[in-house]
Amino acid sequence: MKIIPTDLPGCVVIEPAVFGDERGFFFETWNAQRYGEHGLPTQFVQSNVSSSSKGVLRGLHYQWPRPQGKLVSVLEGEVFDVAVDIRRGSPTFGKWAGVVLSADNKRQFWIPEGFAHGFAVLSERALFSYLCTEVYVKEADAGLRWNDARIGVDWPIGDPVLSAKDAAAPFLEDVPEDRLPVYVP
Repeated sequence: MKIIPTDLPGCVVIEPAVFGDERGFFFETWNAQRYGEHGLPTQFVQSNVSSSSKGVLRGLHYQWPRPQGKLVSVLEGEVFDVAVDIRRGSPTFGKWAGVVLSADNKRQFWIPEGFAHGFAVLSERALFSYLCTEVYVKEADAGLRWNDARIGVDWPIGDPVLSAKDAAAPFLEDVPEDRLPVYVP
């Protein structure tokens, strides 16, 4: 496997070694020993799958307290996936990194605790997989506005389909400090 750093320290793209022939292909989606050797998590406590149509944008979501690290990938289709550093005091606070994930490129994106996450569906349909380091806790559920100008994500879709919750999410500057994680060097 190949680890590709992003502009956000800790957020990495993972390209698995894919073995294929005329029958199809095989690759590991997670291996505790191999991932651990690269400083990635060796335990996950929750696995989720979502299905979305073209133009749907989900995010930008996070949990605080009880933050979730997420190892994400696409099982079918294609998405533009984004991580935003929301750790108070971080040198990259408010910065974002994005990557195209698809069933074809088989890439994964590791988003550590302390980052908000979202994605926009580029294909007709996308089946999206999340491995999480913490269980979902409704009271800790939080989000940021997808089009916050301070963050400035360059989404590749113009008029996304949003949930009511995502459309009404606060801008980063309006989130109380105690509702954001703290950067620990």
